[in-house]
Amino acid sequence: METIRLGIIMNGVTGRMGTNQHLVRSICAIRAQGGVALADGRRVMPDPILVGRNADKLAALATAHGVTRTSTNLDAALANPDDILYFDAASTGLRPELIMKAIKAGKHVYTEKPTAPTLEQALAIAQAAKAAGIKHGVVQDKLWLPGLLKLKMLRDSGFFGRILSVRGEFGYWVFEGDWGQPAQRPSWNYRKEDDGGIIVDMLCHWRYVLDNLFGEVKSVACLGATHIPTRVDESGKTYKATADDAAYATFELDGGAGQMPIIAQINSSWTTRVRRDDLVTFHVDGTLGSAVAGLTDCWIQPRAATPKPVWNPDVPQTIDFFATWQQMPSNMVYDNAFKVEWELFIRHLFDDTSTSFAWDLFAGAKGVQLAELGLKSWAERRTLDVPPLAGAKPARS
Repeated sequence: METIRLGIIMNGVTGRMGTNQHLVRSICAIRAQGGVALADGRRVMPDPILVGRNADKLAALATAHGVTRTSTNLDAALANPDDILYFDAASTGLRPELIMKAIKAGKHVYTEKPTAPTLEQALAIAQAAKAAGIKHGVVQDKLWLPGLLKLKMLRDSGFFGRILSVRGEFGYWVFEGDWGQPAQRPSWNYRKEDDGGIIVDMLCHWRYVLDNLFGEVKSVACLGATHIPTRVDESGKTYKATADDAAYATFELDGGAGQMPIIAQINSSWTTRVRRDDLVTFHVDGTLGSAVAGLTDCWIQPRAATPKPVWNPDVPQTIDFFATWQQMPSNMVYDNAFKVEWELFIRHLFDDTSTSFAWDLFAGAKGVQLAELGLKSWAERRTLDVPPLAGAKPARS
């Protein structure tokens, strides 16, 4: 059968996420397996060109991973008609301008999130992509994590009954950069002027997780904080942290026709020390059962196996609560979440099915909308409604 070459302009993949998840564990892994199989038996083989500002970094990255093409000239790369897809993992502040360039050049677009610093910009590129008739997608990787796929299986099977609430805990201690301990996140994350901040970063994720797994987000109340006021950057220089490093948010979700709303609470923090099963966990309570999922594993407790504690602060607790939960088995092989979505988008490019890829630039704009409303909620100290966005499809899968 025919093998189709897919020329991909990969911009900004010299960063940690771009290199590890998108280049190595997605595109290189897809190449190593012989491409992406289409429904008609054809295969698509990605042929990336790595684009960025530092020629030496690009050359080293390309050599290490068997990529033959690099460039420091994005305009020239966009002018090549043989490369039909633009992928963006550059900085959020530059993303709207770069994506608009790609759209005007007639390229299909696949991009990291947030898609833009503001909702206005995010909607502008989504509308431009729609008007141009190109195909477009946004990275929403957490939907294909094993732990969340197990939650989806439980939801679809009716395990929860009526879902009542969701509690999420995300984060870990990011070192300040002193004491000889380098920070494990880049310094721009903590500078508002560089589009940093955990609200902008994580509420984009929580939007698609909540929308797709539990119910459309209808309102948000968010409190942010900058708990660590000064940090040390990559060059050893002390700088003022101007962006939030923790967010405490409550969301009201659509519970379905005639049902009470689902309440979701998610703490996001780069200033917390972990004592839970994973760096992120989601605890879902329903009338018929509960589940706790991390990145990979999921534990369940059905109604019939729920213990009956009695409040008595005068005696030590006799129930080992952790022991009353059952771990779900992994009955299938789970691939890398980023790679799974890359394969779905590549099939969408060539199978030409209008409903095969729901996670587009309008879905990305919904994430930016929630982050923007989260910041506004914090500033105004109030709960805000999350209105529908024109052009965005219902998210639940």
